[in-house]
Amino acid sequence: MPASAGVVQEAGVPFRPSISTRQRRQEPKASRLSVAQSLGIGLDFNPTFFAHPLATSFTLAHPDKTTREFWVRHGKACRAIGAAMGKTLGTPCVTNLWIPDGMKDTPVDRIAPRERLLESLDAVFKDPIDRAHNLDAVEGKLFGLGFESYTVGSHEFYFGYALTRHVLYTLDTGHYHPTETITDKLSAVMVYLPEILLHVSRGVRWDSDHVVVLNDDLEAIAQELVRGNFLGRTHIGLDYFDASINRVAAWVIGTRNMLKALLEALLEPSAILRQQETATDYTSRLATQEEFKALPWGAVWDYYAAIANQPPRAAWMDDIKQYERDVLAERQ
Repeated sequence: MPASAGVVQEAGVPFRPSISTRQRRQEPKASRLSVAQSLGIGLDFNPTFFAHPLATSFTLAHPDKTTREFWVRHGKACRAIGAAMGKTLGTPCVTNLWIPDGMKDTPVDRIAPRERLLESLDAVFKDPIDRAHNLDAVEGKLFGLGFESYTVGSHEFYFGYALTRHVLYTLDTGHYHPTETITDKLSAVMVYLPEILLHVSRGVRWDSDHVVVLNDDLEAIAQELVRGNFLGRTHIGLDYFDASINRVAAWVIGTRNMLKALLEALLEPSAILRQQETATDYTSRLATQEEFKALPWGAVWDYYAAIANQPPRAAWMDDIKQYERDVLAERQ
């Protein structure tokens, strides 16, 4: 799924499965750009550095110069596409760069691929682009299929790159060890970086792209964004896909859960908690945090849905089921 710098804005768009199957067949297929334009939302972009004959174990870090140059041209072209989308839609497109470069087994030379990647990235980002149209971001990963033992673009590598080259640093909740969360990392990187990109997903074992649920990890991320006053400096993207369930439903479930987590964090009495912490009254801080958990924030969510003219609770699933019958069934 494309990441979004304005997840709240996206979630405010009502789901309208009102165009009949007959109408869809007669009308030309609308581009994503025109759909986004009609809805007043932005689009983000993830350049594809895989599923290509030249995408072997290495792309931008490939030892062959000609292959590296091919991928550098690809990266430049993707930035230009992102800028064109941002200019057309009137909101910056976040073009997030992730590459699957690495090795399945333990390498002997770890530094040379990283030196090549550094050189290639500098070439990709050499030409300046108006930040009103495009924001560049780089994303690391712990490991993946085919490069379990060595990832060229690790988190440490990309944090250093973002810090020195003034691009956005991407934190993907599913790109760390399964027991590691990004909550504590937010304030750590915000000390140095003006903006970051979040890819909010849900890791299960090694697979990082499960539909976002309202769990402790998501709530902790939202709390840290609010407590640290980071919302204005954070581009929140939802990065998940799951072909085992209805994909429209997956999008709605994940987006609503991100919004719920943010709402819950915004309702927290953070000013009181900060006063208690400053006074080293940690007993009161703990008591206040625990009492807050029992407050009926769900009632505020229901009110928010009502004033946004959205279906209450899970009633939106009725629209999804109707869409399955009218549109998806016809495609099969």
